[in-house]
Amino acid sequence: MEELKKRAKNQFKDRLVKAVVDVEKGVMAIGGTMHCDEESVLLEKGSNQWNLWGINIYPEKMGEEFIEYDSMINLRPSQENYSRGVDDPQIREKITQIVWNLVDQS
Repeated sequence: MEELKKRAKNQFKDRLVKAVVDVEKGVMAIGGTMHCDEESVLLEKGSNQWNLWGINIYPEKMGEEFIEYDSMINLRPSQENYSRGVDDPQIREKITQIVWNLVDQS
């Protein structure tokens, strides 16, 4: 959590941290200026594009406001995702679980 707060302060004036989650591998990349920055890192490390989803994390918020499912990389008609959000509730749930598993909330 402290790392998220630090990155949010340095990049987006305490508001948010951009992140990309690999729902297959259970990993997340954070800290890029754009979601495509994190996406590139994960692709270089062997992730499959099909499994990568962009989110925004708001470290100063709690509950449902902590994660925002909004990124241009989420536009994928081939996966029946026609918005910048994550339309499939099961994928959103996977993302949420991965984020909370990786973020130390203490």
